[in-house]
Amino acid sequence: MLIGVAVGWPLTARAQQTAMPLIGFLNSTSPGPHAPMVAAFRQGLGETGYVEGRNLAIEYRWAEGQYDRLPALAADLIRRQVSVLAATSSPAALAVPITKIPIVFTTGNDPVKLGLVSSLNRPGGNITGSTFFNNTLGPKRLQILRELAPNADVIAMLVNPSNPNTESDTVQMQLAARSLGVQVVVVPASNERDFDAAFARLGEQRVAALIVNSDPFFYSQRGVLTALAARHALPAIYEVREFPAAGGLMSYGTSLPDAYRQAGVYVGRILRGESAGDLPIHQPVKFEFVINMKTAKALGLTVPNSMQLLADEVIE
Repeated sequence: MLIGVAVGWPLTARAQQTAMPLIGFLNSTSPGPHAPMVAAFRQGLGETGYVEGRNLAIEYRWAEGQYDRLPALAADLIRRQVSVLAATSSPAALAVPITKIPIVFTTGNDPVKLGLVSSLNRPGGNITGSTFFNNTLGPKRLQILRELAPNADVIAMLVNPSNPNTESDTVQMQLAARSLGVQVVVVPASNERDFDAAFARLGEQRVAALIVNSDPFFYSQRGVLTALAARHALPAIYEVREFPAAGGLMSYGTSLPDAYRQAGVYVGRILRGESAGDLPIHQPVKFEFVINMKTAKALGLTVPNSMQLLADEVIE
């Protein structure tokens, strides 16, 4: 009997390892800057009983800011026959081809307008996910920036031309700028080498303030971008609180970690047998305004008490 147990145990262990579900995690940027998002994703998995390395394996693929690599990376994960594919950015989600593998995405855009799903409540097919609508908040960020810098008649919008949402975001911002009577100068940057030239152009065009458009690559370079804005003495507004936490002036948007956590929850629920198409798209319930008072002081800006009271977080 003991011999039988000894012989049978390795076979049982190998069978359990074979049965362990494999998840594909596809992202547009780099693992270092996105470590908090990966932690939030794992937290969501944990809420459904899945722990990486214990009863779940994850294959990570990072495009390192080169969005044209995403289709090949997605194809590689599909070839590995992952149980669920988590496409954790708009460019990543749009790069995944039609497949029978369930897909869970995170996006800052309206996934219906992107063509990812047919309905927010009933996505249909084999896809669902979480949206934080940050790309739709550009006009609101412009309004907030104008309130803090009322004399800024020329405002720059830093965009990533590699992002498929850039054109629609730019049109939306130009319409909002026209209604406020300000000029918006669109400045492209698709890699770190473009940043110095982009900020030099801002000086040449007498830009008085800056909006950094929502983009996964910009998020991964938040330390660089906030430092450049400080060096050029530009009041700037960003998409999420991680920017002012890194020294940026202010942000208006939703919680990225919460979107990734929800994506992890949905992956776990699909592994437990639920259909992706029956899971409604998770939407944010709160938008956060964060302001860094130390940065405001360094820029010589006086933040009205009314604006401080409206802030969800004031970083001193």
